[in-house]
Amino acid sequence: MDRKRRGVVLVVGAVALLVLTMGASAALAPDAAVAGADGERQTLVGVQGGGPGWHQYGSVAMYEGNDVAWRMGDTDSYFDVTQLDNGSVMAGFMDGGYEDCGPYESPCTHTGFRILDPDTESIEYEYSFPVRSSGNSEVHDVEQLGDGEYLLSDMEHERLLIVEDGEPVWQWNASSYYDAPDDPTTVDWLHINDVDVVDENQFLVSVRNANQILVVDREEGVIETINEDRGGDDSSCTHDGQLADRDGDGDVRCGNPEILDHQHNPQWLGGTPGGDGEAAVLVADSDNDRVVELRREDGEWAVAWTLDRAGGIELHWPRDADRLGNGNTLVTDTLNKRVFEITPNGTVVWSVATERIPYEADRVPYGEPPEGEWYVGGSNGNGDGPSDADEGGGIPVLDEAAALLPGVFPWLPFWFDGARLGLTILSVGIAGVGARDLWRTR
Repeated sequence: MDRKRRGVVLVVGAVALLVLTMGASAALAPDAAVAGADGERQTLVGVQGGGPGWHQYGSVAMYEGNDVAWRMGDTDSYFDVTQLDNGSVMAGFMDGGYEDCGPYESPCTHTGFRILDPDTESIEYEYSFPVRSSGNSEVHDVEQLGDGEYLLSDMEHERLLIVEDGEPVWQWNASSYYDAPDDPTTVDWLHINDVDVVDENQFLVSVRNANQILVVDREEGVIETINEDRGGDDSSCTHDGQLADRDGDGDVRCGNPEILDHQHNPQWLGGTPGGDGEAAVLVADSDNDRVVELRREDGEWAVAWTLDRAGGIELHWPRDADRLGNGNTLVTDTLNKRVFEITPNGTVVWSVATERIPYEADRVPYGEPPEGEWYVGGSNGNGDGPSDADEGGGIPVLDEAAALLPGVFPWLPFWFDGARLGLTILSVGIAGVGARDLWRTR
């Protein structure tokens, strides 16, 4: 075969392979959006954004059914979102371009929370402070307390912070419980990404990099640790400069990654914090690509229910799960760019595809209830026990690379995984060889 003919065959074959791969994948993929029978569902979504580090194009959006009723953007990132009683929206955020920079060079990044007015598309109130960088330093969650107080989870200084009238009035530093680096602002140490009010003066805290959830009492400090360190391999907590044995005692307080692995947004479902009786927590178990319900019995926490797929689609780094008042579960499936509602028996009754990377969602007007129904055990609520349907699948390096692409190319479909990326690279390579042959015959 002469070089020109081979070039044509290679280019045509590469295009055909790419078209066939993408066409078949699109045709066979489940639908990420499912219209519920109740078109009046209102769902508030905090969108972290897209671009490098997902720190661009952040927004807060209200969905009525599957349609966007309103959206507020023009901010690098939004995170946890809550509708207040007066219709305003409270949201954790991160944004650049500030001149008030404290110890850092101007312009700089600020993080904190805002209260937004959707009617006028304006910022009613903002509490924020400068941070060293835009990555892993954000306030991901804020809760409104009584008497004008607001409770924040602060990843920059790895603490809980309560502010009133724009001034800090209380804080709990994680360095009182974990081995701390000399300056927590220089590393992604614990990544405290969520705080909820469990009981009066008791807060549920997600310590992502330790695979642990704490109950912190405003007066007593830590009164309970969910997924306690039982010894063994701590590598899931120590990679990428996260936890370290800085005091030399051989312990870094790392929870079992088979129970929780870099989780987000736990919800207390009921029981007495700090006790030995029955209790339950719902968690987006992000690095395990699933949602889990953990139960405490006789002082021990264990997985009682798991959800690792919905609507025929495997979950991909979910970061929020709320047990709703109707007994269903609302899930933010981050890297699939969808939010869905599922019944206890595993039926998706509503789902919406988001344009960019979502962080968290609340069903309006209820938000995240302080208590919720406990499921019977089993994967997808069917009583069969935790599912291992996704174990051993995927192509590790390519899957990790494909997971990063939606932040830069938000138009990529959810089914564009490592296998499709590999075939795309192969097609481009073959086309490149064919194009080279054609060029040399000019």
